[in-house]
Amino acid sequence: MDDTEQFSVDTVLAPVDGSDESATAVEYAVAVAERYDADVHALFVLGRGVVRGLDAGTVDEDDIAEKTQAFFDDVSRIADDADVTLTTSVDDGFSQTRKTRHPGNVVLNTADEIDADFIVLPREPVTEPSAEVLEKAAEYVLSYASQPVLSV
Repeated sequence: MDDTEQFSVDTVLAPVDGSDESATAVEYAVAVAERYDADVHALFVLGRGVVRGLDAGTVDEDDIAEKTQAFFDDVSRIADDADVTLTTSVDDGFSQTRKTRHPGNVVLNTADEIDADFIVLPREPVTEPSAEVLEKAAEYVLSYASQPVLSV
């Protein structure tokens, strides 16, 4: 981009993990999207404990689905209030069989898949120990993203 090109955003990616901090990141993502008449895509990244529990059968898949949907319902209200289109997806932030699968990689791969122009993610320490997925991914995303990143 040179000085004559105007900065534009069509899709803002907001990786979330169910924490209050990631809900705040969605608020920022919606504000960016509102400013640029863009859409927001919220990617719920499942943490290591959840992924292992699902694989082992010790975590109830329906319970995780309910909690994830409840979080999406909450952030959907934020987008609706700003008249911003919100799409959502869920992905495993870890794999027990692929070393290259980690939350930062999942965020960047999703950004490429949805052609995101901007990423907003939480970086502050989280208040919920079970939802520290994105806190650990922030440095990776900040270092390797080809899109502008706002870390909140």
